Amino acid sequence: MPPDLQHRRTHNLLLISKLLSGRDNGSPFTLLLDSLEQSARPLIREYIRRANVAKTRVVFVSLETLRKPYGADVFVQGAELRPPDLQKEITLATSSSSSLSETLLIFDTLNALASFQSANLPAFLSSMISPTTSLLAIYHLDMALQLSHAYPYSPHPLTLLKYLATTIFTLYSTSHVLAQRYARDRSLAEPVFGLAEENEGAIAGLGRNDPRGVVLEMEHRRKSGRGVREWFFLPNPSATSTNGAVPSKKELAVVLLEDSPLFRRVLQDGGGEDDGAMDVTFELGLTEKQRRDREGIVLPYFDAQKGEGGEGGRILYDMGEEDDFDEEEDEI
Repeated sequence: MPPDLQHRRTHNLLLISKLLSGRDNGSPFTLLLDSLEQSARPLIREYIRRANVAKTRVVFVSLETLRKPYGADVFVQGAELRPPDLQKEITLATSSSSSLSETLLIFDTLNALASFQSANLPAFLSSMISPTTSLLAIYHLDMALQLSHAYPYSPHPLTLLKYLATTIFTLYSTSHVLAQRYARDRSLAEPVFGLAEENEGAIAGLGRNDPRGVVLEMEHRRKSGRGVREWFFLPNPSATSTNGAVPSKKELAVVLLEDSPLFRRVLQDGGGEDDGAMDVTFELGLTEKQRRDREGIVLPYFDAQKGEGGEGGRILYDMGEEDDFDEEEDEI
């Protein structure tokens, strides 16, 4: 493996581990973009689990959740509160903790706050962030907002949230990503799911909220302004356990999508499904070793293609001892 590729893999794995654990306040504001095809609940549970291990106080602000999630220390009911009253409740909940202890503030949705005409969403969220308090919020991409027409040229709330967030996680269903990769490798039209199907009555597609895990597209902005983008796979603990055994830390660890066993299986055998290909007695595909050998091939006389345009083609040929060449005849 090339050193630069190995460095990228190691760096990105350490980065997402730092972000999920909330170490050193690596991301003051993390935005989760989910949909009906893939909920952000599995990622929220992973954040809460790691926060409990790190002894971080978890404050869960409920705008659509009925029951207190497992692992949350404080549960704030904000569905019936207006933004100013909700801000007071959150301030009271976060200020009750020690000034030295870290706090993870979770919003189960920002769509309701974004629909309030009087709510200044950037100022509201910025007031919650402090050196010891990090913000984690969910935004539903497929939920329509009741926007005010008083300021028609103001940016969309999602645009503001993406601008404010230091880390953005977009969640996808594992089965949908595998199906799209399977079609892309065969130069077929990628399938669409849910509302994108544009079928009457179809709201959620087949394979949504895959129990095997969730695919994450991460976009992280460093303090220097440079962005880091990577794809990861977060396995589901119930899917990795076998015979009721408790899964190990290695099985629960988030991995690069290209290193996921499910994704590797699609690359090797085409997803394990019969795609109606020709019934032949020989293998048309390439193994991983054959792909690496193919990429390392250097074609002979490749320098002939490096000439500038308009000169026509060239043939590079090295004269050998067996060639009968006469310079005088060649000049005629």
